[in-house]
Amino acid sequence: MSKLTTSINKIRSLEELAEGGTAVHRLHPMAKLITTFVYLLAVISFDKYNISGLMPFFIYPVLMMSLGEIPYRAVLSRLLIALPFSFFAGLANPFLDRGTALYLAGVPVSWGLLSFFSLMLKTVLTVSAVLILIAATPMDRLAGQLTRIKVPKIFVMQLMLTYRYLTLLTSEAASMMTAYHLRSKEQKGIQLRDVGTFLGQLLLRSFGRAERVYYAMKCRGYSGEYQFAAGDKMKPGDYIYAISVCAVFLLLRRYNISVIIGSLIEGGIL
Repeated sequence: MSKLTTSINKIRSLEELAEGGTAVHRLHPMAKLITTFVYLLAVISFDKYNISGLMPFFIYPVLMMSLGEIPYRAVLSRLLIALPFSFFAGLANPFLDRGTALYLAGVPVSWGLLSFFSLMLKTVLTVSAVLILIAATPMDRLAGQLTRIKVPKIFVMQLMLTYRYLTLLTSEAASMMTAYHLRSKEQKGIQLRDVGTFLGQLLLRSFGRAERVYYAMKCRGYSGEYQFAAGDKMKPGDYIYAISVCAVFLLLRRYNISVIIGSLIEGGIL
């Protein structure tokens, strides 16, 4: 029960962070959406063996979390959920691609190991960027901007409703866990023989809650199309931010800053 309660609090904490008043929060949602999209494209487009080129991209999430007063723990705790998927997806790379790429302190490093670490770094960077976007922008305003760039409304509506009512599902599960533990105090978790019944009851209760939510939306004028807030227009500062930050991302993608700095250090210039 405590784990479910913690999950609910984590979801709600993102909504609370999105209501901040820092300079990052005051930026137009479209400007933040565009810069995040360009950032994701720049990071994903790197070669699977290129690790040095990815390192300068850590500046963006660190600066955004600092300027937006977003706690590092709030991002890292959610980032840990995505890392196991990338870990097991790239775990076979060191065994399949055994060619020696370089020697690090006399130890041979294979191409597969490089691709494995590259995959992990890309996961950290991309997931962090998306989490920062959500933590610095209210979801309803973000959904409104998605409709402006012609994302199908059905997908935006599903995203909005899933994010909004995910806490209801976890609340139902927490209530059922409480009832289960009251009937079997000695059990720390759910017994294997009760898992099917528990999930079935959770599914039925979810259907019932979804139906009540739907009727409540109908009573408030819902006609099959979710109405998103129009929002304010972008200001000159928002355009300057979006263009300058995207230009920096493209420069970092075009030129390997890590290699350039290393060459300058070796040449004695720095």
